[in-house]
Amino acid sequence: MTAPHTGRVSVALVQEASALVPEDNRARLAQLAPEGADLVVFPEAFARDFGPPGDDVGPFAEPLDGPFAAEVARVAGERGCAVLAGMFEASDDPARPYNTLVLADGGRLRSYRKIHLYDSFGYRESDRLTAGPVEPVVVEVAGVPVGLMTCYDLRFPELARVLVDAGAEVLVVPAAWVAGEGKVHHWRTLVTARAIENTVYVVAVGQPGPRYSGHSLVVDPLGRVVAEAGDGPDVIMATLDRSVVAQARTVNPSLANRRM
Repeated sequence: MTAPHTGRVSVALVQEASALVPEDNRARLAQLAPEGADLVVFPEAFARDFGPPGDDVGPFAEPLDGPFAAEVARVAGERGCAVLAGMFEASDDPARPYNTLVLADGGRLRSYRKIHLYDSFGYRESDRLTAGPVEPVVVEVAGVPVGLMTCYDLRFPELARVLVDAGAEVLVVPAAWVAGEGKVHHWRTLVTARAIENTVYVVAVGQPGPRYSGHSLVVDPLGRVVAEAGDGPDVIMATLDRSVVAQARTVNPSLANRRM
């Protein structure tokens, strides 16, 4: 049973690599989800890794009532918490599914389809995936409004601002942030910037190295790092407190001071 709303949300960030075999990843949801969190967050594409460059992910797409989402819901019910994880969701184009986050909480299943596809750093995600509609998604977890973003979305401050204008006090960003020169610096800088400029918590969960950058982290509304992982597999915990959001918005009322 979900705990009463207290204005505090405990989150678990599961920094683990997804495999190429979907059945293995489904089994690992229960193995990796810790007890005692209100929200457990797995990385982007946890249902099945992107695979080698040019790999076709279409055959691994599932509907939202498919086996991966069903297992996310089962684990959420078993743990008595919300569970968020990334998958490839079937679209009208069988060759180009959506890059989707699925959230199970209290018997409800909600989703967010990645808006900004990763056509950058020599990679073209749009060749293999379909962009989601420009419909920002804010959900409530343990009484706290949470905005959903995926990986490359982090580079677009306007999406974060629209989510905050819709009431989000926490931004959650599952990712598979590809490793490379300067990429950890970009990741940490952008996560921190989104937190400071919007006076929100940012919970950013990545897949580990060597292919991806790791460094899952939680940053508070004043830009302080609450918890951070290294490069390798890890599970880190943090508590988000709505009073910290309120305090930050009193000290730094930048949202109220906007003129555009």
